[in-house]
Amino acid sequence: MDDELRNESSVNSNPVKSANHPIAQLPGLSAPEIKRLSACGIATTFDLLRQGNSVPQRQQLSAQLNTSVKHITKWTALANLARIPGVGCQYCGLLLHAGVSTPQQLAAMSVQHLHPQLLRLQVQLFKRADLAPGVAQVANWIEQARGLGK
Repeated sequence: MDDELRNESSVNSNPVKSANHPIAQLPGLSAPEIKRLSACGIATTFDLLRQGNSVPQRQQLSAQLNTSVKHITKWTALANLARIPGVGCQYCGLLLHAGVSTPQQLAAMSVQHLHPQLLRLQVQLFKRADLAPGVAQVANWIEQARGLGK
């Protein structure tokens, strides 16, 4: 994961630098959860990814935070998607709701498949198509996910 966070990909010709965010910006976290994460030394999304990189780490973190492993897994998936600069904390939740849980998954998708799915989801959840990301924006996310490498 540390290599992934540093983004030292030699495979990609267009490397993209992973984005790091304050943990409080990750969607769906309550104030008490943020406080407990901070008490465990988790102040950023990279901190969460480092400490929740494997199943045993997520189980340990779950015990420390007195919360479900499912929550830790969801939070780490959101943090992983937020690494994509164009996605960030603003759209990582939308992607996760659409069934995209990793940058690798996003990199393998086509904009022709993903954009209509995101649009339907945005309308279903918020009854507002105007809040959905545009085709060019989704295409940019896919390119950035490919640029993250591994």
